[in-house]
Amino acid sequence: MSKDFPYIIPSPPPEVEEVFEAAQMTREYYDEIQIRSEHQKYCEWYHKTAAKHHQELEKMRGELNLFAWFRRR
Repeated sequence: MSKDFPYIIPSPPPEVEEVFEAAQMTREYYDEIQIRSEHQKYCEWYHKTAAKHHQELEKMRGELNLFAWFRRR
């Protein structure tokens, strides 16, 4: 925008742009770290829950099925 109005809005010195660029890259880096960390926690929770459900299913398969006993013809 400052290119359109060089006399009204002066261009910032190049050092300012570099500082903002570095700050933006740093923010994006930490955002990416947080997103990956949250995804890793979700994956660990998911695998733990799936293993628990698998164990419960195996336990249920070994139990007596009363419902099928009552439906017997």
